[in-house]
Amino acid sequence: QVQLVESGGGLVQPGGSLRLSCAASRFTPERYNIGWFRQAPGKEREGVSCITSTDGATEYADSVKGRFTISRDNAENTVYLQMKSLKPEDTAVYYCATDPLVCEVVAGRIPNLGPYASWGQGTQVTVSS
Repeated sequence: QVQLVESGGGLVQPGGSLRLSCAASRFTPERYNIGWFRQAPGKEREGVSCITSTDGATEYADSVKGRFTISRDNAENTVYLQMKSLKPEDTAVYYCATDPLVCEVVAGRIPNLGPYASWGQGTQVTVSS
């Protein structure tokens, strides 16, 4: 099981920016993709973005397209989520996860990840004026 640790969350005003990091404990196998999810109090967890381990293809939820950018540093086993033009509705705990099907969940093709996915502990992002 891959160990994941998120960092970079914090309190920012609307329109501000944050960069989240997801560090893996070991090299992520080619068959495993990495994605970002978020959950606000009283809401269901939703997929935010995903990047594949093969060709680096990316996917984004409609709510963050044009504002968030996902990237990957394979040498450091780290995935980043650059968040710009943040809105109050972006407030949530952000989690990263790795599993062969994470991009399928982010894209909405399947509803949930299975029990074999690895999850980080989450990092809080609060957007408020």
